[in-house]
Amino acid sequence: MDETSIRTKMQQVVDIVSIDAGSIRTGRVTPSLVEDIIINAYGGTQKLKVKELATITAPDNQTIVLDPWDKSIIGEIRKGIALTDLGLNPSVDGEIIRISFPPLTTEDREKYVKLLSTKLENGKVMVRQLRGGAMRDIRESFEKKEISEDEKFDQEKEMQELTDKHIEKIEEIGNRKKQELLQI
Repeated sequence: MDETSIRTKMQQVVDIVSIDAGSIRTGRVTPSLVEDIIINAYGGTQKLKVKELATITAPDNQTIVLDPWDKSIIGEIRKGIALTDLGLNPSVDGEIIRISFPPLTTEDREKYVKLLSTKLENGKVMVRQLRGGAMRDIRESFEKKEISEDEKFDQEKEMQELTDKHIEKIEEIGNRKKQELLQI
């Protein structure tokens, strides 16, 4: 069993969950809501993320402003954002794009809390799957007489502690995001 590899993979899962949770809208808009939207730029010859095409700012709680570096593709960026399933309606204002977000309703907040719960549970499942693979490796090593029974128990205990630590990190991410979501 390679504990360093398992630890790294579990941390990657936590990072993915953190990024996923960051993409869920709260009462305050953030650039992460639009930065990873893929745009067919330059006549569809390139697929680029919004963050690769423009500076993204949130001047207030309800507005995101995109300032494209190449002003010739401003229409393509606007169209690409409008075509997403996020229900956004970007408008071109001179050389910038403004995206206004309506305030979240209680129903929206509840929907986002459910989405967050799903994303968190998926992260926990991935961590548990990594633990399951490591536990199988430990049992196989024991059965092949590569490690003693004491080593087997020590490694299993260590793996469980590592799993618990990473699941706790995922829950912390969830609790912080849930507080943001429910804050009016």
